[in-house]
Amino acid sequence: MLQVKIATISDANVISEISKQTFYEAFHLQNTKADMDLFLASNFSVANTEQELAKPNNTFYLVFDNHTLCAYAKVVAIDNSTELPSIKTLRISRIYVLNAFIGKGIGKLLMQTCLQKAQSLKKTHVWLGVWEQNTSAIAFYKRFGFEQFGTETFILGTDPQTDLLMQKAL
Repeated sequence: MLQVKIATISDANVISEISKQTFYEAFHLQNTKADMDLFLASNFSVANTEQELAKPNNTFYLVFDNHTLCAYAKVVAIDNSTELPSIKTLRISRIYVLNAFIGKGIGKLLMQTCLQKAQSLKKTHVWLGVWEQNTSAIAFYKRFGFEQFGTETFILGTDPQTDLLMQKAL
């Protein structure tokens, strides 16, 4: 049975670990070990995760399958982002699912949870960035009505990569 829980600062260790594992599973084949190691260490440390959890505009949703943490999402509620100025937005910063749980509807559950959060905050748009080579994620977002509106550079370790910026009006 799937359960969704809002994370607290006490979840920093498990979020740090699942972040490293899911990111590695998804992208290690397309990137060098050095770049992956650098990115994982600098972005998903426990200290960095604690800082993210402490920010009032950030919300983390944890998904448990029979008490096993299998996925999470992070949303950031900031109006007038530089990417979409003058619009009330919620950014979906991460939807990370462990490989063993992909295909079980967990991504859909997290997306629905993120969209509900945006609606509860009276946001007009939801947006996200996705690596241009992550075709399965792009297709997933398109199924939910997201459309590309731009690009941004994402630095993975030392490698500049291109993320597609996608948005959905609510």
